[in-house]
Amino acid sequence: MRRDRASYGVDGGYFGIPYFVVVEAALLAGDRWAKRRGKPLVGFLARAGAVAMLGVAASYFYSSGPGKLSVWKDLLDELDLRGDEHVLDIGCGRGAVLVSAAHRLPRGRVTGADIWRLRDQTGNSRAAAERNAKVEGVGERVELVEADARDLPFPPESFDVVLSSLTFDNIHGSDERARALREAVRVLRPGGPMRIVDDRADRYASVLQSAGCTDVEVRRLDWRTWFGLPGHHLTLVLARKPAADPALSARPPA
Repeated sequence: MRRDRASYGVDGGYFGIPYFVVVEAALLAGDRWAKRRGKPLVGFLARAGAVAMLGVAASYFYSSGPGKLSVWKDLLDELDLRGDEHVLDIGCGRGAVLVSAAHRLPRGRVTGADIWRLRDQTGNSRAAAERNAKVEGVGERVELVEADARDLPFPPESFDVVLSSLTFDNIHGSDERARALREAVRVLRPGGPMRIVDDRADRYASVLQSAGCTDVEVRRLDWRTWFGLPGHHLTLVLARKPAADPALSARPPA
């Protein structure tokens, strides 16, 4: 009897899969053409390109799957959560980060907010996120809300921790991205940490600082986030909302 397994899709929607297939097929066809025409150099270049494209595809799918899970495991371990926090995952998609956080919260809960567009992730839907949470045994600690990151339907200071993976870059326009980042700060409780992973997340540091965040830091992530392009790393921005008063700052950080 087959055991159900969580499936988190491929980042970037359905464009990447046919792209890799078409390019690989074209290169292999070029190799066959070169053999028929007696052009060994062209054939060699086509075969080399086909091998390189396989490597690019392998790296892309790794970064979108095991690589992303591995990176977020490290980031969540760094947070050293107590286990009773209320965490918000902005742009939760099919729940990779959401579920990883929920496993660390036996007495807490995670809220995932998204609009679930297929162009952002294959099979992206609320139902897919719900299924993955259930399969992973954390369904009772997960709540899903359909919400635009620029207008979160939560009261101020609702969450102990805010997380986000590959979401803000999908919002067009720097002003709209800044609006979404300010919303993330608004719903974060005083003293709470924020972790955002994105393409060029360093762009968000100045917005978070202007929104009042402290301990703002930018890190370049490692090869696990290449997404098929060696040297192209995703970045992480860390921030913390200042405590409202000295008494709150004495509370152990999340």
